[in-house]
Amino acid sequence: MADEDKWSSNANEVVQISLVQPGAESLKSLSTFPPQFTYSIFGEEERIFGYQTLNIKLRFAAHDLYPNVSISYDARFKTVGDTKATDLLEVLSEFLPPYAFDKASIYKARIQGDASAATFKPPGKLVESYTSKGRKYEIWCAELTDPATRLLLERMQIFISFFIEGGTPLLLDDQEWTLARWRVFFVYEQLSSPTAPNTYPYSIVGYSTSYRFLTYQHAASVSLNSSEPFTFPPEHPISVSSLPSRARISQFLILPPHQGHSHGTHLYNTMISTFLADPACTEITVEDPNEAFDDLRDYCDYNRLRTNGALSQIKLNINIDPKSTTRRIGMRVPTSKLLDKPLLKTLRLKNKLAPRQFDRLVELYLLSQVPPHNRQSGTARLTQRGRASDEGDRAYYYWRLLVKQRIYKKNKDVLMQLDRMERIDKVEETLGEQGGDYERLLRALEGKGGADVEVGVRRDRGKRRIIDDEEYMELDGAADGSVEPPAKRRREDAG
Repeated sequence: MADEDKWSSNANEVVQISLVQPGAESLKSLSTFPPQFTYSIFGEEERIFGYQTLNIKLRFAAHDLYPNVSISYDARFKTVGDTKATDLLEVLSEFLPPYAFDKASIYKARIQGDASAATFKPPGKLVESYTSKGRKYEIWCAELTDPATRLLLERMQIFISFFIEGGTPLLLDDQEWTLARWRVFFVYEQLSSPTAPNTYPYSIVGYSTSYRFLTYQHAASVSLNSSEPFTFPPEHPISVSSLPSRARISQFLILPPHQGHSHGTHLYNTMISTFLADPACTEITVEDPNEAFDDLRDYCDYNRLRTNGALSQIKLNINIDPKSTTRRIGMRVPTSKLLDKPLLKTLRLKNKLAPRQFDRLVELYLLSQVPPHNRQSGTARLTQRGRASDEGDRAYYYWRLLVKQRIYKKNKDVLMQLDRMERIDKVEETLGEQGGDYERLLRALEGKGGADVEVGVRRDRGKRRIIDDEEYMELDGAADGSVEPPAKRRREDAG
């Protein structure tokens, strides 16, 4: 074991990534940083066998990400039977183009002597410019049908393995109609003070991809009495971008040197603005977001709805007849009396939000309207429920009912396998976790700074216990809903 450790290296530590540009005499490194993950490249244990003092340098030209691999070590394990050192070139060749393995001297000469670099512009169309801490940044939007976009994305595919947990590289040699569904958003910094004649004016900061899912249109929205003859194939080509679709954000990455400076917020907001302005886009969803992206999304979506006045239109009616929420088998939460459901649907469609995300934002906003002292008291003040004289207590009581109803509907099939008290405990536990998560987000929203500064750390709150089971009248009523793990928010937001 000791001898094996002698020849084993932590892949996350020996790999170093650098963004470089031409210097006065040699290459200048703009930033150097390690990968966050390497398991999809070197295996689940993220170890590399067969080398001592191993060092793997991955250099990328800061503008077009032209790559180069440089590997050094003091000693290499001599093959014994079936035990041999990891073939690093073979492993890395699955993630990098062949020219990435040119000699360092060839790479240096190319970067130093590339006269076209000084006039480089990112592929696509400039859609946003902003300034952060005195430095200028731009966001460009491109289609994957563009060869320059595909080339740039090919070179950065390895970043998916390094920084996006569970991420999958895109198929860049797919059919044209499939490539046409993809959009890529690049974030670049505009560089100043060139250090050499061929210094490029841009340096990559991050990127995101989105995919168009074509949506079914009801027959009622299509005229069936048209006298125009239908021909197939159509006389004029049909553009994928013109067809009704849902925009699904897929990969989203801000490189480590630029994290914590609100670039993620700028990128996300720019993407959403692009989708909102696109008449063919009907809804915006996210593919398998991690917790950090959930926070970023909640922060940006909430602020957008607060700014455009959507949230201020939402009111919780706390003056309904208390008898409508009395405990009775089969009784459901009177949602239509508590909330203006037609208004909510109108606001959701206008803002192109997926139902699940919109419900979350509504719950977050309604909780923010409950005075802090009522929220912090938990269930201790809710003995009178809908009959409470304090408006804050009634608001908090009805808010709890709405959230528990949503939790129950989403997890009905799983919950119905439990006995009644276990079911009540599980919903209460999930409500406590959800409430604690909302409180954390509200603190960030009421504070200063962007979501990518403050909101990334999850803080679980203790389980809140009930006073009695009258609050759980809705759990005995039938409800339609999809299966979802009770204590965990579903990662893939398809609706």
